[in-house]
Amino acid sequence: MQTRRRFIASSLGTTATFVFAGNHEASAQEASITTAQMRAAGRLAKLTIEPLRNNVSLVSGSGGNVLVLPGSDGTLVIDNGLATSKAQMSRALQSISSGPLRYLINTHWHFDHTDGNAWMHEAGATIFAHEKTLYRMRHRQFIPEFEGVYPPSPSGALPTITFDHTRTLQANGQEITLTRYTPAHTDTDISVFLRDADVLHAGDSFFSRFYPFIDYNSGGNIDGMIEACRETLALIGPSTIVVGGHGPAGGRADVLAFEQMLAEVRGKVAALKGSGASAKEVIASKPSASFDSKWGNGFISPDLFTWLVYRGV
Repeated sequence: MQTRRRFIASSLGTTATFVFAGNHEASAQEASITTAQMRAAGRLAKLTIEPLRNNVSLVSGSGGNVLVLPGSDGTLVIDNGLATSKAQMSRALQSISSGPLRYLINTHWHFDHTDGNAWMHEAGATIFAHEKTLYRMRHRQFIPEFEGVYPPSPSGALPTITFDHTRTLQANGQEITLTRYTPAHTDTDISVFLRDADVLHAGDSFFSRFYPFIDYNSGGNIDGMIEACRETLALIGPSTIVVGGHGPAGGRADVLAFEQMLAEVRGKVAALKGSGASAKEVIASKPSASFDSKWGNGFISPDLFTWLVYRGV
């Protein structure tokens, strides 16, 4: 099991810890990492490439998880990490295939998944995303938990093809289905299902083996996270490889365990809040304690996760 610091080091290329910050009833105990620090970390990121199935590879180590599908139609990429990791990401893509970059899919708007949009678009990629991703990237965004302020993205970084509920495309011999989630991690989330390979990228609607971040400022909520698990389970089969936004590749059992954890912690927090307990009191009661050894080693601490659940019940 990775420690939280080892997880962050592998995800961002530096030993840094995210923070719960803000004027709520819980207090910050750890140092924040700013957008500038994240970009600086991206310059040092060491990427790993893991072949999954049917020519699909997972590239990790800079921001969110990236899937790559090369072929005769050109390389297709799902999410892209931090722009400051462009050199490493370019080398990783070239090591997978020397073919041109043609398709880029954003699972949602967040910086650690879309920061490479501009250079990938310039390299020739058409960018697919949910229409809400385009909206949020066109407007200033703020994530108070990370003290993050994100100005409107330049035109070259914006999605070029958007959709509302579902869109299907054919690329490199694969049928690829993009499906909007019930607002969960954000209101921009989609799944990307490579049906022939039986590999699904769930974005940050699924964190593999770590507590998730829920972005209420972008329309996310705990009930949506639970529903998104059920929507994923309805799409996949017993052998589907499921890649979350962060953490190792998983499968159906991992999504089921994630749903169970979310539902149980939500139930405990809702009962305490319903009895009149404040956020500080709920956090102090450690409602996630039975799950912390398995799920609490990522960049979302048990206390921050508890606050996020409390906010949504």
